Amino acid sequence: MLERHRLVYLDPARWGKILATYPTLQAMPIVADWVAARRPLIARRPVCDDAAGLVPLGLPLPPSVGKQRLAFAVPPEAILSDVPPPLLADTVRGAPIAWQETIAAFIALDPETRCFGSLAWAHLTGLPYLSETSDLDLVWHVSTADAAARLVAALARIDAGAPVRLDGEIVTPTGLAVQWREFASDAPEMLVKAADGNRMIARTEMFA
Repeated sequence: MLERHRLVYLDPARWGKILATYPTLQAMPIVADWVAARRPLIARRPVCDDAAGLVPLGLPLPPSVGKQRLAFAVPPEAILSDVPPPLLADTVRGAPIAWQETIAAFIALDPETRCFGSLAWAHLTGLPYLSETSDLDLVWHVSTADAAARLVAALARIDAGAPVRLDGEIVTPTGLAVQWREFASDAPEMLVKAADGNRMIARTEMFA
């Protein structure tokens, strides 16, 4: 099972056969050409409709074609490679001018900050994903509760003056992810996300 936010590149020679099982989607030119254009899909959680032995993937389309989130399940041999989401530093040139100062602050705070969501997909595909209502979606890998506490305190300071809403996740070494605002609260329990689903855990167990 692939980690959340993992980007997956498929073999173009196999894409046609995969799409043949999704005839409605096969008729959409942007979808039919997606893999040949060297655009990735993204790992998603499995659902009960997914056939055994197939890898569940998602494909979020840009707003210009309806902002649909398409679901696919592909054979493992169709996967050429999988990579983490892009570094925020690599996406900065495609970000709105109004975001630049905020993005620079996040990069200065942690050069390993990674980006998902609209800005990442615009960077990865060259398609118009960004809009006036887009959030800045970021992810940080953190090893300890103390480091996470220091991080969210710094994020709150940057977020207070930001022109864009920050929607970010803190990820532990075991793959548990929590929204940074929830970690910043003093709630004794938090909703965490993992590759196999969401659940509530005690704050003390987050980095246990």
